[in-house]
Amino acid sequence: MGFLMSPSSPAGKWIGFVTAVWVQAIAGNNYTFSNYSDALKSLMALTQLQLNNLSVAKDVGKAFGLLAGLASDRISTPVLLLIGSIEGIIGYGVQWLIVSQRIQPLPYWQMCIFLCMGGNSTTWMNTAILVTCIRNFRKNRGPVTGILKGYLGLSSAIFTDICTALFNNDPALFLLMLTVVPFIVCLTAIVFLREVPPSSTAAEEKTESRYFNIFNAVAVVIAVYLLIFDITGEHGTTLSRAFCIVLLILLASPIAVPAYLAVQNLIRSDLKTLDVEATAKTVTEVTEPLLVAEETVTEAVIVTEEVKDLVEKVPPVIGEEHTVVEALKTVDFWILFVSFLCGVGTGLAVQNNMAQMGLAVGYADVSIFISLTSICGFFGRIGSGSISEYFMKKAGTPRPVWNAASQILMAVGYVLMAIAMPGSLYIGAIVVGICYGVRLAITVPTTSEMFGLKYYGLMYNIIILNLPLGSFLFSGLLAGYLYDAEATPTAGGGNTCIGAHCYRLVFTVMAIVCVVGFVLDVWLAIRTKALYSKIYTNRKSKKSMAVSNGH
Repeated sequence: MGFLMSPSSPAGKWIGFVTAVWVQAIAGNNYTFSNYSDALKSLMALTQLQLNNLSVAKDVGKAFGLLAGLASDRISTPVLLLIGSIEGIIGYGVQWLIVSQRIQPLPYWQMCIFLCMGGNSTTWMNTAILVTCIRNFRKNRGPVTGILKGYLGLSSAIFTDICTALFNNDPALFLLMLTVVPFIVCLTAIVFLREVPPSSTAAEEKTESRYFNIFNAVAVVIAVYLLIFDITGEHGTTLSRAFCIVLLILLASPIAVPAYLAVQNLIRSDLKTLDVEATAKTVTEVTEPLLVAEETVTEAVIVTEEVKDLVEKVPPVIGEEHTVVEALKTVDFWILFVSFLCGVGTGLAVQNNMAQMGLAVGYADVSIFISLTSICGFFGRIGSGSISEYFMKKAGTPRPVWNAASQILMAVGYVLMAIAMPGSLYIGAIVVGICYGVRLAITVPTTSEMFGLKYYGLMYNIIILNLPLGSFLFSGLLAGYLYDAEATPTAGGGNTCIGAHCYRLVFTVMAIVCVVGFVLDVWLAIRTKALYSKIYTNRKSKKSMAVSNGH
């Protein structure tokens, strides 16, 4: 079984990706705050502003993802995963102890620290997974990002539906799952996921694309399965347990890809025969001209280095490797940064306040909205990753075009939620979920294509600073203050607000912000048009050369 265990083998490379998918399927615990926020609010007698600031503290943990970014170039993938999983046990474990009433609620500032730790734990997991997988499959960055971010989007629905099916939405048991499950899953990735050489031929790239289509298909089946469970209402105990068993089987099914490759490699090794003399002759015939070519290349490299020494260093252009400092000096980076803030910041405000938004307009059970946002986020992530990759390869379409489309659609969603028509919260949950997913799936590969992969771990975490920043601005300040302004005090502390007016101004402001983001994305698409035309031309010429060599 050595060929299966070796990360550098085809089967080992793909089993590493499978474990990465599993980690992403449980790494979205940071998006599940609404599932237990009401329990915290009651136990700690918090106002909505105080509760929102707890959610901000959770998201501030992602700001410390810069540590994971810095560490990603210095320590191995398994160590990154181990740090994240241990931190998650501490952060979510303390919250479980409080919500289960095993200990008394801690002072507010201490709660902020533990929520921050829970939020930060996912940055170590996500950095380890994304950096390693994008480097391993750099010729298919769109599908890789779409699949990984798609499963991340599904994770809150997976946790929510399992909790609904088995534990009747018990917030204490829900937090226990968030504490234990990620640690167990990360242990599998620690064993199998490593950075390995990427594909080097057009044939290997095509094979990768075929396997990614399988992963996409399985993910879509899982998403539809979760959606069916959500919309079919109440379920009995037996049916709920059957649902969980089938869900676990579906989540495990991607292991079929590396298993198939392992069997295929075993058959090949058994049938392989070598003609030693013919091989030796061929090697000699091929080696002699290669030696001459090697000398020529060596001389060219020496000359190039001498020329480099003679000229002043020229700043890299978009599409070349940038250091973090060089990237921060570009206008393009800040356009990308601010447009990302407009999309994910407002999206986080909805996710963090979904429980209160639902209660305000008369829904006693808001788990359906949380699951809808998660599942639709999956479709946004996985769809935009594959679609953007297709149009980039076929026509050189800049990826930011899809961010622009998602931003204007998100603005429309917020307008509908502000109007508060019947069912508008369902529409809002769907639209926000899809568009939030698009933002994450598109921005990740866009960053690597604009500024390179050498310092990608740190670059990614700088972009992700928008999550705590957006949470603070739109969830902590905007939604918190405006809700409290409309709310009335409750007995024993805290407050509540009932009616469409509670969040109307919040939705209106966020719609305007999304229009600003749309303008920035269109601007970035124009500025990166030359880059994506170059990527398209290079891919097309390589494909033509491969076809010519084949004939």
